[in-house]
Amino acid sequence: MAWQQLHLQCEKSKVDLAEALLLEAGALSIALDDAGDQPLFEPLPGESPLWDEVILTGLFDATTDAGSQQAIEQLSHEIAAQVQATRTWLTAVDDKDWEREWMSNYHPIQCANDLWIVPEWLTPPNPEATNIIMDPGLAFGTGYHATTRLCLDWLTEQDLADKVVIDYGCGSGVLGIAALLLGARHVYAVDIDPQAVLATNQNAVRNQVGNRLQAFLPEEFTDYCSKNEVIPVEVIVANILAKPLIGLAPYFSTLIAPKGRIVLAGLIESQTEQVTEAYQPYFALDPKHAFTAQEDQHWQRLSGTFTS
Repeated sequence: MAWQQLHLQCEKSKVDLAEALLLEAGALSIALDDAGDQPLFEPLPGESPLWDEVILTGLFDATTDAGSQQAIEQLSHEIAAQVQATRTWLTAVDDKDWEREWMSNYHPIQCANDLWIVPEWLTPPNPEATNIIMDPGLAFGTGYHATTRLCLDWLTEQDLADKVVIDYGCGSGVLGIAALLLGARHVYAVDIDPQAVLATNQNAVRNQVGNRLQAFLPEEFTDYCSKNEVIPVEVIVANILAKPLIGLAPYFSTLIAPKGRIVLAGLIESQTEQVTEAYQPYFALDPKHAFTAQEDQHWQRLSGTFTS
């Protein structure tokens, strides 16, 4: 089966109308992309921010009347007039095994101290290394993101033997699983996304550490902590974003043991001062690890040692 894509660029105020018109015309799916270079930070739950100028891409089955070249060309003129599109264009897409196509973009990643992240459909390059076998599913955290790599590198430098770790904002569970493979006794993984909780549990079983990892939604973890003696813990790793990290500072201080360590990630350079101010009432910064970053990335790592 072949496919036709209709692309159109319009102002964000016209996106809802454009989507409705594309769906009404038989589009099987619609993708939204930035028409310029306008950054959007991760939204809070319930928020759906858009760029000022948006490119909509409607996908049509080229074997149907609605997806024929003539029909799509006519549709592009009609929708463009109604949404004041600044430009429209068509592209053809060859059919592929889409369920497996995304896998071709992933490959084994070598982190510090011979730690590897290996997609489950590939063979580990070094079977003797510490290999995290991953399938991210619908969750964030394949190990390719700079903040994830920084946290993984940090974990390989720690003595985690028999320690209890909280992976807050666990995504696919890669950081918590790494901690267990590096010697941690138990991991509590927490995420606001039910898909992340599911992916974390599945990846823990895949790496044969499922009996030492528990994954929760935040409210579930709070309830669990109130009924069980699971805190204080020795290490917290939180690879999230600046705004939620700032709000979590008082809560994190109740979870960590004296002289425990907390690593925060997901910041851009301009946010480090604000995050530092939020954590200073509860934590003392470790000068060795505060604000270190790869020079070719704008992401920062912040770590501190609990002193109260």
